[in-house]
Amino acid sequence: MDDRRRPPIAEPQANTGWGPSTRLVHAGLESNDTTAISVPIYQTSTFSFDNAAHGAELCQQTGPSHLYTRWGNPTTHALELALADVEGAEAALAFSSGMAAGVTAVMAMVASGDHVVAANCLYAGMTELFDHVLPPLGVETTFIDPAVPDAFEQALRPNTKLIYVETPANPTLAITDLAAVAEIARRHGIFTLADNTWASPWNTRPIELGIDAVIHSATKYLGGHTDVIAGAAVGSREWINQVWPYLKIFGGCPSPHDAWLLHRGMRTLGLRVDRQNASAMEIAKFLDQHPKIETTFYPGLPDHPGHAVAKRQMQGFGGMLSFEVAGGLEAGRQLLDSLRLIIHAVSLGGVETLAVHPASTTHSPLTPEERRRGNVTEGLIRMSIGLEEPQDLIADLEQALA
Repeated sequence: MDDRRRPPIAEPQANTGWGPSTRLVHAGLESNDTTAISVPIYQTSTFSFDNAAHGAELCQQTGPSHLYTRWGNPTTHALELALADVEGAEAALAFSSGMAAGVTAVMAMVASGDHVVAANCLYAGMTELFDHVLPPLGVETTFIDPAVPDAFEQALRPNTKLIYVETPANPTLAITDLAAVAEIARRHGIFTLADNTWASPWNTRPIELGIDAVIHSATKYLGGHTDVIAGAAVGSREWINQVWPYLKIFGGCPSPHDAWLLHRGMRTLGLRVDRQNASAMEIAKFLDQHPKIETTFYPGLPDHPGHAVAKRQMQGFGGMLSFEVAGGLEAGRQLLDSLRLIIHAVSLGGVETLAVHPASTTHSPLTPEERRRGNVTEGLIRMSIGLEEPQDLIADLEQALA
């Protein structure tokens, strides 16, 4: 029987000593059994059996197999190898969206009677999960200020099973000291899960800082071209084996074509994020000095509350920034309506620069109280910096502010 038809949980190739950009270009290609230098798209829903015994064996497996694409697919397998490699982890799973990854990962970790400690400022979809979906299932969440490591320990209970963080936070750019949180969790035997979407593994690798596992909205920086919806969960082989049955049951698998698009996008991650880091810093400095901007939130600025921690745990400060326009909500709306180059749209991490008003868009499903808890003010504007020339973006902001 061909062992390729019964793939293991996707694991990266042994450390080759190559640098990160080299690994990004080549990661996942080792699974390719053709001479193509791009992984083929196995656009199939199902796979044939050698015989009845082979079919029975595949159906009884407790990990990915080439039985049915919801269970596993060769294109997805190559992507998962690359995901594990880029995060410095043992194994990975690919999902149909970031929310599919986040919800599946959390549901695999908690049960009725359990308690979660989470940062008070998160992507709105995950806030809704913790605030509205889990409580009827008997899971309670305590939200704390992620910039205060002691707050995590103070919030722990005997039934706490999970600490969930996101850094930088969406949309306030709050920074969590990942190493400090990981140390607290280890002492108490609690699992830690970090959403690494905004930093990307090019800027931060939480697992190397002691965090147990990572999730991504891979739609964003990993894909990088605003053309695919996907998610990822990355961690130890044991943890991925724990999550996979939930993926199989919930059905949040990516299509083979989406897996291929994501794998293609990841190969340029370093080049794109380095440029976005540099441009975001330049734009943040411009905004920080502009008389019509009250506050600029960017961890690369020395006066950002999380600057020291970000400098210690990030290779670059990221392509995301937020700011408050003098005049509040109406002034922010006027700014967005006056932009000519910068696109008014949700999402982030692509080659184009996007701006959005979180309180009326991404975080509008939350109650006003939930938004206040996460410091999402009415006048906050969020920007995702793309690959345009930074001076062109600054000129657009200047004319809009004028």
